[in-house]
Amino acid sequence: MRYSISDLEQLSGVQTHTIRIWERRYQALEPMRSAGNTRFYDDNQLRRLLNIVSLNQTGLKISHVCALSELEMKNLLEKELEQVPSPLPPYEYYVSQLLSYGLSYEEVPFDTLITQAIAEYGLKDTYLHVIYPLLFRLGLMWRSDNICPAQEHFLSNIIRQKICSATDEIKQNPMAKSTWVLFLPEDEDHDVGLLLANYLLRLSGQKVIYLGAKVPIASVDDVINRVGVDHLLTFMVRSRPMSGAQEYLEALTAAFPGKAIHVAGSSRVLADTRMGENMDWMKSINDLEEIIKNIEDVQ
Repeated sequence: MRYSISDLEQLSGVQTHTIRIWERRYQALEPMRSAGNTRFYDDNQLRRLLNIVSLNQTGLKISHVCALSELEMKNLLEKELEQVPSPLPPYEYYVSQLLSYGLSYEEVPFDTLITQAIAEYGLKDTYLHVIYPLLFRLGLMWRSDNICPAQEHFLSNIIRQKICSATDEIKQNPMAKSTWVLFLPEDEDHDVGLLLANYLLRLSGQKVIYLGAKVPIASVDDVINRVGVDHLLTFMVRSRPMSGAQEYLEALTAAFPGKAIHVAGSSRVLADTRMGENMDWMKSINDLEEIIKNIEDVQ
């Protein structure tokens, strides 16, 4: 694929002017030129930049890293996998390396590294500081202009497996007094955030009915007519006109006036919408944990 320097900034977390400095001073990258003399980069250049970022995060000077051959970089990165890269949380190291592995479809090292991150920081913190930034850079969660659709599917499916595996280990709480229905709107299929919410709710002892992606409101209504439900949680991630988002929120409020409805997702979608009286915008995992705490306090 072809990438502009702004694409590299989005995917690597390195600002454009810094990339240009690295190019001039250290020959970090070698951009190509289109027929119209526009600079662009390919997958190999992107992976090299991600590897440079990863090694720089381990404490190596940028001048030294940029002078390494591809083989030398690979060998150093393999050594770093065997130990914690720094005494502080090396989140950027994980993000950059996972992205590099994902772009080249290297499942074994990707799986090994994300497993290491979860073991080190737990699933919640790994999601907040590693998985979320990773997906954000690829445009999976909060953007509609997918840069690498195939890589996005590859990465997100492995991440789904990890979250589902952790969720499967949680025992159901037969004494749960609060029931949640989790679902995505009919035009949404990016479910990683919803899966994490499912994990956190079950971990806290809540009963969860997980419906998944692309669920019509009528299907949610069918569940509520059959089961006693206290809370509804949905994510609105896909970019859409504000009027469309507002219409959907009003439809939810009208359909389920007696239920607590929690909406999470992109601020670009939700910031200007009006929430119904029984609805709130859940802006972060901390908001979800606060709701859970309030439920437990009441119980």
